[in-house]
Amino acid sequence: MSPTDPERVARLADTLRRTVPAERVATTGPDYDAGRSIWNGAVTTRPGVIVRCSDPSEAQAAVLAARESEVPLTVRGGGHDWAGRSLSDGGLTIDLSAVRQVTVDPVAEVAEVSGGATAADVAAAAQPFGLTAVTGSAGSVGMVGLTLGGGYGPLSGRFGLALDSLLSADVVLADGSVVTTDPEREPDLFWALRGGGGNFGLVTSMRVRLHRVPTLLSGIVLFPWNQADTVPAGLSDVLLEGPDELTVQSGVLADPDGNPVVFLSPTWSGDDTAAGERALARLDSLGTPLVSQIAPTTASDMLAGIDAQFPFGRHVGIRTRSVPSLTSGVRDMLSLAGNTLTSPYSAVSVHSLHGAATRVPVADTAFGNRDPHLMIEIIALWDPSDTRAAEHRSWADKLTGALGSDALPGGYPNLLGRDETAQIAHAYGPNAARLLEVKRRFDPDNVFQAIPLPVPS
Repeated sequence: MSPTDPERVARLADTLRRTVPAERVATTGPDYDAGRSIWNGAVTTRPGVIVRCSDPSEAQAAVLAARESEVPLTVRGGGHDWAGRSLSDGGLTIDLSAVRQVTVDPVAEVAEVSGGATAADVAAAAQPFGLTAVTGSAGSVGMVGLTLGGGYGPLSGRFGLALDSLLSADVVLADGSVVTTDPEREPDLFWALRGGGGNFGLVTSMRVRLHRVPTLLSGIVLFPWNQADTVPAGLSDVLLEGPDELTVQSGVLADPDGNPVVFLSPTWSGDDTAAGERALARLDSLGTPLVSQIAPTTASDMLAGIDAQFPFGRHVGIRTRSVPSLTSGVRDMLSLAGNTLTSPYSAVSVHSLHGAATRVPVADTAFGNRDPHLMIEIIALWDPSDTRAAEHRSWADKLTGALGSDALPGGYPNLLGRDETAQIAHAYGPNAARLLEVKRRFDPDNVFQAIPLPVPS
């Protein structure tokens, strides 16, 4: 987004200081720096104004003020989007990161989640009641952004994507009005929010279904690089055809010495622990593990482990492709990834969509691909002091190109960059036309820009 006229930005800041507590409006200083500090330290975007909201009414006031001042806005929740789309260059960033309340109804098995709450916040609130939420793999990701865009994760096989557990949402629309949307109230908006991202309004809170999972079995299995061909080949049927209760994240990362290894990160969420132990033991038999650490755990501990591996502040470039299965071409790409690794922090992660997530009809939500498939996340990651940024990004680009004809059209919208127009055009599959119609109805002036949408034809 192009920089905005400084005079309009100054008028906006003055308006905001009259409508929300002045100390929440920042144009410079520590609060401003905190508001623009996001997961990807490579993002240098500088908003003209950051308003750090403490409740939904302040978020509503900020939307109205931005419209009145004709200043573009963005919404920041967890700040984990690698492309930095939560920051408005020269415009207004509405920062919800301090609004992190999570209230659990253990009888109804429902959580009310504020707009800035992270996946870790939700997991921690649900855990004392023996409940858990469908989240992604990392705890520091904003729960709203994850859910609205999809939400692959360790429980997707049993309970679907994160968006499949969304029950309702409170939304500030582009005209400043507030609506609650669910299957009966504004059903078209509810449909679009489940997969279309934050492109239709500002979600101040949402209600999500929680799930009772007595025991989670999870951990990490590492195989030496000389088994990089055999382990993925043996894993192929497990990823997409295994039991709903077993979801396996897999791929390539570096060991503490910077050498590539094959990793499996399985999660068993079933009630039958003995069956889970048998299913997980089969993974060890795919090769001769260097490490195999599988044990009972909690959702909070699982999320914390990924946060430690991918902390805030490093520089990031992500590419994503979806493939129908772990073909020989995909396995070749994984081998290439390890053999050409440029940073000890980079990784390739393969997420599977199988089980319950595939049994939701594709027309029921805006999410565009409900066929069994693998979503490949290519993560180039390096220290801020590393001067080889172009080399690391090139590594990710080459891996994306190596998938060639194996890749499906489109990709996971939550991870697509704005310039990946060919993938964006197909990212919502058969739902694209309806999604754009809902966009025209609820946000005709394109006030809210989150994950990329197709360009209208």
